Amino acid sequence: MKYDHRQIEKKWQDRWEKAGVFHASDSHDRPKYYTLIEFPYPSGQGLHVGHPRSYTAMDIIARKRRMQGYNVLYPIGWDAFGLPSENYAIKNHVHPAEVTKKNVARFKQQLQSLGLSFDWTREINTTDPEYYKWTQWIFLQLFKHGLAYKKEMAVNWCTSCKCVLANEEVVNGVCERCGSEVVRKVKSQWMLKITEYAQRLIDDLALVDYPDRVKSQQINWIGRSTGAEVDFKTTAGDCLTVYTTRPDTLYGVTYMVVSPEHPLLEKWKGLIRNADEVAAYQEAASKKSDFERTEVAKDKTGVRLDGIRAINPVNGTEIPIFISDYVLVSYGTGAIMAVPAHDTRDWEFAKKFNLPIIEVVQGGNVQKEAFTDCGTGILVNSGILDGLSVEEAKKKIIEFLTEKGIGRSKVNFKLRDWVFSRQRYWGEPIPIVHCEKCGYVAVPESELPVRLPNVKSYEPTDNGESPLAHMTDWVNTTCPRCGGPAKRETDTMPQWAGSSWYFLRYTDAHSHDALAGDDALKYWTPVDWYNGGMEHTTLHVLYSRFWHKFLYDIGVVPTPEPYAKRTSHGMILGENGEKMSKSRGNVVNPDDIVTAYGADTMRLYEMFIGDFEKAAPWSTNGIKGCRRFIERFWNLQEIVCDGEGIRPELEVPFNKAIKKVGEDVENLKFNTAIAALMSLINDITAVGSITKGELRVFTMLLNLFAPHVCEEVWANQKFDGMVCQQEWPKYDEAKCTEETVEIAVQVNGKVRAHLSVPAEISKEDALSQAKANGKVSAEIDGKKLVKEIYVPSKLVNLVVR
Repeated sequence: MKYDHRQIEKKWQDRWEKAGVFHASDSHDRPKYYTLIEFPYPSGQGLHVGHPRSYTAMDIIARKRRMQGYNVLYPIGWDAFGLPSENYAIKNHVHPAEVTKKNVARFKQQLQSLGLSFDWTREINTTDPEYYKWTQWIFLQLFKHGLAYKKEMAVNWCTSCKCVLANEEVVNGVCERCGSEVVRKVKSQWMLKITEYAQRLIDDLALVDYPDRVKSQQINWIGRSTGAEVDFKTTAGDCLTVYTTRPDTLYGVTYMVVSPEHPLLEKWKGLIRNADEVAAYQEAASKKSDFERTEVAKDKTGVRLDGIRAINPVNGTEIPIFISDYVLVSYGTGAIMAVPAHDTRDWEFAKKFNLPIIEVVQGGNVQKEAFTDCGTGILVNSGILDGLSVEEAKKKIIEFLTEKGIGRSKVNFKLRDWVFSRQRYWGEPIPIVHCEKCGYVAVPESELPVRLPNVKSYEPTDNGESPLAHMTDWVNTTCPRCGGPAKRETDTMPQWAGSSWYFLRYTDAHSHDALAGDDALKYWTPVDWYNGGMEHTTLHVLYSRFWHKFLYDIGVVPTPEPYAKRTSHGMILGENGEKMSKSRGNVVNPDDIVTAYGADTMRLYEMFIGDFEKAAPWSTNGIKGCRRFIERFWNLQEIVCDGEGIRPELEVPFNKAIKKVGEDVENLKFNTAIAALMSLINDITAVGSITKGELRVFTMLLNLFAPHVCEEVWANQKFDGMVCQQEWPKYDEAKCTEETVEIAVQVNGKVRAHLSVPAEISKEDALSQAKANGKVSAEIDGKKLVKEIYVPSKLVNLVVR
């Protein structure tokens, strides 16, 4: 009987959905389990084989939990706002909504063809007004609590997308999405005050089960440091305040550097004798991205301010002030004190501009054209700090600065507030109006959603305004506060907005009165297991944790953290070992694999390809091997015999397999779980038959990975119900150990015999039996026994000479 996946797989997909076996129950009488994937962006290219790796893994967890008696929520939806659809719409003169609708239909068909056990009754779409109504509602709460504000600032501007990017969306100086140059522009932007939650975002990582690498990425991105703010007087009468983690090195400060955007430069314009040179440098810096400006390896450039100097607060020494683009106005205070003896960048700058270098922490020789790393050491050339250790000096200098009123201790964060505006059309309208009299005013909640209007052109404007700015009928409105004329905000939200809370909507996807009902949120949250890519650790995960914490603070959600557990998967690479991309010509279409080999084969292979948490190259031969395994399982039907139990000769292999598969799935060791099933089928084949009871257990185990063929075999054998509705099989720990094991016997490292011995045999008995073996005794008789080695259940090695 040949296995025909084309007939079988679609049949079972339809039956599952018709029976609703994967629909989460609205009844809360059972323990819940919420599994989650990062919901896909439905691009025109559709899925490639790398995408389903995460989806299949979480599907396996969801299927196992259902068999363990949980009420499982495994939902799906579409993160459908964003630049790709809009860019496609601009190029092809179609509405982004039409592009999105077509792409969603394509993705949905592909996902359903893989037999993923999503609850399609809770499908959501970020472009649905009934969804983005609540995205807008959350923004209004942030605005009302002072966490959303508008600010004139230098921003990252993508020269191709013609919109503002958050720092996290700029990778190596180019746009993460299109790869085009990113420059700096000054614009008025909506900001979200994520920095208010910086410390909690670090502290509350103790509440969750995340891998260390995920926690480290978040902690490093937030960048908490402790130090001091220090006030440097200037000859212009103003103060330059700096933040430093090393206030103990103040006596080694020989110059200062300010950002080209520092606000005092405008005030000092009349005092700076080389103002034209300074202005030219500011203009050049404005065209560089933050990445270019702070790249460690780049040449140090700058201009000395002629006419203004700073005064070192601990010794009264006048020191020069420079502007340089490696200092960012967005970090710290936009000014730094430079200690060239103990900082690589400062040392390089000092050498270029022939500035003094003073060693203040003993441990290196600055005369040898090198700076000294001063993490530890004794203070020298430092007045009141001489002879102190670094930690002692830090404490004493902060006390001194505080007492003199010229400094204070300070905790600082590298994390910046979230730039939330996009000057594009295809995004959620920001529900704010601007009134000349009242300023920025929230749209009343009763008027939500503020719907995205139709426009004739989606092309972003050259002056950086959104296409919505041209829609005067939509823009011109009345102020909700005073009734006077007002204008709607024409910037839209970034794509990250809808994905920062989507997991909450799944709990009550059709709620009209709230983003989700209180009972649903209390029952389903937090998410029990969330899997996604490492590339989203400092973007989506951080942003969604921030939104969730805010909603927790205002009483909307019941937990301080959104995800109890987060794991990450490695990419599937092309057969050439490179990342899959159209430009490299190595993209594998899952539709082709499903057509040729079946969804079960693809699912099995994606889990068998290697360590789930590491990247792995695609292999056509590997796919064929997994297909052969499925056919071997299918052919077990030809050797079925009567009997409901597991026969004695297979008790140990079956119990070991149940234990191994169950434990490995929990630890994301899918490849070794599948290997255990391959080993078990070898044991069954060696016996030459399989009882109905044995086939029932094997089918339940394999069902996690290859559900379609398992349902078909289950039905063919006339077993009750569906496999996915069965109880997860139990194992007997006492029967997970072999009664006898085969051990190798070596003499001087060469195998001379194999012995079958009791599994729990002692070392003494193992050695005794080994020496008594005829082949072994022939090798050792008359020789001196130098060493006896026994590795339990594996080998004996006798060393003679």
